[in-house]
Amino acid sequence: MPSHFDFSGKQVLVTGAAQGIGRGIAERFARGGAQVLIVDHQGDAAEALAADLRSQGKQARALVVDLAEPEAISACLAGLEYLDVLVHNAAHFPLTDFADITPALLQRTLAINLGALFWLTQGALPLFQRRAGGCVLATSSVTGPRMAYPGLSHYAASKAGVNGFIRNAALELAPRNIRVNGVEPGMIRTPAMANLGDAALQARIASGVPLGRLGEAQDIAAAMLFLASDAASYITGQTLVVDGGATLAEVRPARD
Repeated sequence: MPSHFDFSGKQVLVTGAAQGIGRGIAERFARGGAQVLIVDHQGDAAEALAADLRSQGKQARALVVDLAEPEAISACLAGLEYLDVLVHNAAHFPLTDFADITPALLQRTLAINLGALFWLTQGALPLFQRRAGGCVLATSSVTGPRMAYPGLSHYAASKAGVNGFIRNAALELAPRNIRVNGVEPGMIRTPAMANLGDAALQARIASGVPLGRLGEAQDIAAAMLFLASDAASYITGQTLVVDGGATLAEVRPARD
């Protein structure tokens, strides 16, 4: 592995890591030599992934946390001695018609998708300082910052907020040698895609992507690995769109 992508001796925390994109990110950092902290509210799935990685000779530990609760986030981070990379990937996005969004749904969506990013980053500051710097990464989305999708107004608003956080936190934390960046995935093939419709709809979505396919979790994981690496040491306050070209055209031509 190129030295830029060698994370041996580094500790990486990934939220929402029990499945989907988060799992891909955790696996990729583990293969890079990192000690990976798998944070998820699904305790059994998180522990199963940690055990699987350990069986492969990787370093991994599961932490069960409800990211909607700031106190739970604080308790999680209080048990750590240091941290090198924080990846906030967890997201809440039940497909819901705009007229049916309730205060409870909006509150939980904003708490997990955006609020947790604040509390995780704040809590990580002293852990980063023990390593003379650090890296914060967030899984944002093209939905909100660039595109819209029916039934995801609550999610879109939260992800637009994530992008604002990335830019402003990057400016404020640069003097501490902390970089803040994000990835904006397009349509990625994960279990969570079931929220967006059946297989026929997903096939139609894939047919509209210029590269002709849905993304895979490893596509996002590779982007995260780059942004966390020394190869990206002069990049901060940015988001990288990984969407197969889906946001390029104003009007998408029909495929032959």
